Amino acid sequence: MALELSSLRKGVDSLQRALKVASAEIRGRAQTDSEEVIRAGVIKTFEFTYELCWKFMKRWLEKNAGGPDLDGVTRKELFRMAAENRLISNVERWFAYHAARNETAHTYDPAKAEEIYGAAKLFAPDAEAFLRELEKRND
Repeated sequence: MALELSSLRKGVDSLQRALKVASAEIRGRAQTDSEEVIRAGVIKTFEFTYELCWKFMKRWLEKNAGGPDLDGVTRKELFRMAAENRLISNVERWFAYHAARNETAHTYDPAKAEEIYGAAKLFAPDAEAFLRELEKRND
């Protein structure tokens, strides 16, 4: 049974749109209130898109990799399994995205917010590649 991917597709598209707006509005570090709000929007969009990605990884692996229920599997184990099944190409980057996601509660710190914003920019192409891989193999 195929996975319904529309929510993941919307999340990835939303992140790409948020980054497009941010790149047009933020030059370097966020200096103005508007830039800070835009950056915060990108971070929030990164957060929910990341959450969708790992949940879809888990669903796909449970349905297609012959694995048992993956409840209780650590995120690192999940990403390793996804890489073994060629859903993602660079497991270390996904570890870094997970660490950035765990820091999103600390976006009140400008340096931390800038770091997470940078991770979101790196994450977008990997999330898109993951979605494309799921679309190719969603049967």
